[in-house]
Amino acid sequence: MRAMPPTPRPRLAALDTFRGLTVAAMILVNTPGSGQHIWWPLGHAEWHGFTPADLVFPAFLCAMGMALGLSFPRNIDAALWRRIAWRVFALIAIGWAWQMLARPSIEMFRVFGVLPRLGLCFGLAAAFVILTARREPDGRARINLTAVIAGILVLLIGYWAMMALGGDYTPEGNFAGWVDRATVGTNHMWRAGKDAAGNIVYDPEGLLGTLPATANVLFGLLAALAWQRAPDRACLWIAVTGLALVLLAFAVAPVMPVNKRIWTSSYVLLSSGYSGLLFAAMMVVTRSAAISRAFKPFDLFGMNAILAYVVSLLIGLAGIRTGFQAAAFEAIDGVIGAPFVSSFLYALAVLLIVLAMLIPLHRRGIHLRL
Repeated sequence: MRAMPPTPRPRLAALDTFRGLTVAAMILVNTPGSGQHIWWPLGHAEWHGFTPADLVFPAFLCAMGMALGLSFPRNIDAALWRRIAWRVFALIAIGWAWQMLARPSIEMFRVFGVLPRLGLCFGLAAAFVILTARREPDGRARINLTAVIAGILVLLIGYWAMMALGGDYTPEGNFAGWVDRATVGTNHMWRAGKDAAGNIVYDPEGLLGTLPATANVLFGLLAALAWQRAPDRACLWIAVTGLALVLLAFAVAPVMPVNKRIWTSSYVLLSSGYSGLLFAAMMVVTRSAAISRAFKPFDLFGMNAILAYVVSLLIGLAGIRTGFQAAAFEAIDGVIGAPFVSSFLYALAVLLIVLAMLIPLHRRGIHLRL
């Protein structure tokens, strides 16, 4: 008797829009016209606390988890493990290539960064989900919901315990920074991660912080599971859960400060909660054909997320090295006469340039997928 082919997976249109919003926000945050004039929503908090910019990177991690969750149920074989290994390798390699291009020095080479963290978090989350998955009679594997929730709790509580027992929540005294200094050394950490004395002491994308950041991926995976199991009620469930996570983050903040720089557990709760609320909003938006058309540009960013991000980095680097960024900012500000607005307008121009480059690729069906 011939086996029936697996049912095609339904598409969650809101995911491309949500992921595209995060990429667009990352570009606006990373390419200001002037580093001295950054509009406050696009600037990161100095230490404790958060701004809208601090919620962007973890939102992309959540989007990565959503995509991972939507790929199940599936067959688990050697080819799947090879694809995961390739994606991890590719993200880290692109990140390191960018580091060498931006700062061509082995002595000061930064080991960590946004793209390496994406790769490591994806690899850890994917491996965990696969190893704990439940096998179905048809040979395919389904995500073990209990294991995922348990994994999130272990990551967040375990990281909180290490941070609370291993040091304090200061730039120079936090345990995550100590791990980075002990493993890779200050020459290979984020140059701006300094204490009051000017010493490099922490890295916002450091090694230990990868653990709680992986919980952001798993929270995104839970959102995908909610949609798979009850598409009609998922929007409400995700929104309510998101709100609950935000409130929980504020409740524990007095003993576990919200801090992106060292990716505290309360920061994971807060950023995952806000990501859930934004994703639920995008689910509502995509239900209306008229409204979703206005968000179509974000779909293009979402379908070519890594390419859009890397291109924006290259544009930003070229602007700095050629002096075009400074000249363009001065020209804009000469007309506007408001430096913070001028700086934002430059970033917006970079965003539009990247979009213009994505449009012909999208029309030809070219989407870079790692």
